[in-house]
Amino acid sequence: MIIALKKNTRKEDRDHLIAWLESYGVGTHVSEGEYQTVVGLIGDTTRIDTDLISGLEIVDSVTRISEPFKKANRKFHPDDTVVQVADKAAFGGGQFELIAGPCSVESEQQVLTIAEAVQKSGAGMLRGGAFKPRTSPYDFQGLHEEGIRILLEVRKRTGMPIITEIMDIAHLPLFEEVDVIQVGARNMQNFELLKELGKIDKPILLKRGLANNIKELLMSAEYIMAGGNEQVILCERGVRTFETYTRNTLDLSAVAVLHELSHLPVVVDPSHATGAARYVKPMAMAAAACGADGLMIEVHNDPPHALCDGPQSLTPEQFDDVAKAVRKVRAAVA
Repeated sequence: MIIALKKNTRKEDRDHLIAWLESYGVGTHVSEGEYQTVVGLIGDTTRIDTDLISGLEIVDSVTRISEPFKKANRKFHPDDTVVQVADKAAFGGGQFELIAGPCSVESEQQVLTIAEAVQKSGAGMLRGGAFKPRTSPYDFQGLHEEGIRILLEVRKRTGMPIITEIMDIAHLPLFEEVDVIQVGARNMQNFELLKELGKIDKPILLKRGLANNIKELLMSAEYIMAGGNEQVILCERGVRTFETYTRNTLDLSAVAVLHELSHLPVVVDPSHATGAARYVKPMAMAAAACGADGLMIEVHNDPPHALCDGPQSLTPEQFDDVAKAVRKVRAAVA
């Protein structure tokens, strides 16, 4: 249930209403926008008389919502959420960021070389995999703790906030100094992991599963937000279809749908979606045109010899070209 309060409602009147509502055993979530304050009710609202609430002097409107995702719902939070990262990057509410870096951390010199290059091209955040989920048990699985140490060292030298993927709840202590924790597509419905991430005060980038619909993505975000952590960034990275010319099928319509349904920022990953470096630029431009709040792009200084996902990785020079093209698209559609 959503209760929209009239403009200039006094805080003591709002608090009195909330206390009365919570006496029915429901939780409340207050969202203060520029023009209106919204009180969302979470739980069993069947015993609450909507006509009675509608008749209160401070209430503008009352709406029952049927969607199971509450905290992620735009009806609960009409204004865009802006997720701040280390006071150096921001996603949502008109803020746009480029996240770039190698698929996997291979060495300190490799990551530093890439970080310095993408930073010059306008990237605001550095990505790099320390733990790598691979289909084959014989493929490179990442440097684990050493990979995180390298990312932190490169952050110290460049000032770039870092994002890296978590694979298991047991690894959470290793991520204490990481700026943004990424939940990969394979873990989108690892609900125990999501619940633990809901207990920490750190931005989470949540990738859509390769066979999951938009509602399921939002419900996974709800798991994190229900725990108290509302710093969630959604990521569209393509879904599996019958098409074989690309690694996945990039669903750019999801950007528009997610912005309609939710207040959370939406980032697009054209690298994992297409699986081919030559398709990253047009898909990055299209993502910028349709309103994405950021892009996550894989960049490697020597793609043919990358230990992971070389075919989809751009060179630093190619990334610079993409960054320039994306800026032009955003300026054109602004």
